[in-house]
Amino acid sequence: MPKIVDHEARREEIAEALWRVVRQDGIRAASVRTIAAEAGWSAGAVRYYFPDQAGLLSFAMDLVSRRVTERISALQPTGDAPTAVLRYLEEVIPLDAERRAEFDIWMSFMAQAQAESGAGDLREHVDKVHDDLRGLCEMLLEALAKDGVLRDGTDLRREVERLHALIDGLALHASFQPGRTTPARVRQILRHHLDGLLA
Repeated sequence: MPKIVDHEARREEIAEALWRVVRQDGIRAASVRTIAAEAGWSAGAVRYYFPDQAGLLSFAMDLVSRRVTERISALQPTGDAPTAVLRYLEEVIPLDAERRAEFDIWMSFMAQAQAESGAGDLREHVDKVHDDLRGLCEMLLEALAKDGVLRDGTDLRREVERLHALIDGLALHASFQPGRTTPARVRQILRHHLDGLLA
């Protein structure tokens, strides 16, 4: 009986090897040869799944956002509405080793997209993830409004922008100064921000 190969799992394995190379040595070190060595594969096997580096970078970048989306989709938060909102927001901030690794990779991809005028695919991924994060902020604040717990006269459009900016800033601080911007501190800041919006 022929061996059944899970091609998607193989592609993810290669992408994760790319992540490790990027975290260790930077995105410019992510050649087919270095990725193959990290994955324990031949360069030919890597090229079989990803004929060009642009396709591999695009897949690896998309995998970061897919992993975050899967975690958010799997959440079943309990408690009151503000507590549930906090739980969702925590998933997009690097508060543990897995999320820090994803954020490190994401920052490398963003820098690459910014640096290369021809990095159209990467720029599209960056734009989509920013739009998705803004959409999450919008969805969560609309849920609070629907639950009737927001202050009267709250400008939802403005508050979505403020929350989006706060999440971006906290993610950077948690990544670059984890000793100062601890998970407890992040949760405290988020809770304080949301409390200021509640009736």
